[in-house]
Amino acid sequence: MNKNFKVNVNQDISFNITDQDISSLDALPTSGTAYHILKDHKPFLAEILASDFNTKTYTVKVNTSTYETVISDDLDLLIAKMGFSTGSTKNIDAIHAPMPGLILEINVVIGQTVKEEDPLLILEAMKMENVIASPRTGTIKSIAVNKGEAVEKKQLLIEFE
Repeated sequence: MNKNFKVNVNQDISFNITDQDISSLDALPTSGTAYHILKDHKPFLAEILASDFNTKTYTVKVNTSTYETVISDDLDLLIAKMGFSTGSTKNIDAIHAPMPGLILEINVVIGQTVKEEDPLLILEAMKMENVIASPRTGTIKSIAVNKGEAVEKKQLLIEFE
């Protein structure tokens, strides 16, 4: 099955490519992030300067020009067409217990700014320690539990501003 991708360059130019187009590309890696590409007998030096897999954005330098690109697959396009957002997890305002357990450790305080993936607390469940990490960058608004407290599934743990 052929996968289709929509590429948006510098929020200005859009085009579609398939995985078959990509596999037929005459490109040789010259380093971990750089490639030598031949297109219509013309050489190009391409380098990936930055990438964010979650947002599917890439900064690519081709010869001496730099481009900001967004690559969307069929699922991304369908989600956008339906009016949903793939980044909706970034809008989480509260953390709830994913399972019943015991709060072993709280690593944040009210008013603290945290980054995405910072550890917020440790929840022990079924004799396993589960690190609950921040789903987004934000400021802690409230902490609804205390160290040593037993919690139920879906109980409010932490709120963000």
